Amino acid sequence: MVVRYWREDPCTVLHVVGDLDVAAAPRLQAELEQAIAEADPPNLVLDLSEVPFCDSVGLGVLVATLNQIQHMRGRLILVLAPGMIKHLLTITNLDRHFETTDSMNAARTALGTAA
Repeated sequence: MVVRYWREDPCTVLHVVGDLDVAAAPRLQAELEQAIAEADPPNLVLDLSEVPFCDSVGLGVLVATLNQIQHMRGRLILVLAPGMIKHLLTITNLDRHFETTDSMNAARTALGTAA
């Protein structure tokens, strides 16, 4: 898994490439914690459009991150391509809790940072 993140006021963007599984989840968790610590409030765009697979551990990282950001009165937007993660959120009814878009431009627009 490769994770890059950068600041685009008023949000932080994390772009993830590769499987989000038990082996990669700790790395993503560490990157998310760092990004959240640097932002006030933590408005994150998590681009998962190049993540083909997510297991239960990866899903747990996403849920824990959402809870933490909501507790801090921030916002989390997931950028998702059609496929496994969208389906996983739907079958677990988590699609009702996560804010999702299908592109970075849509996420930027939602946060008022359209380029």
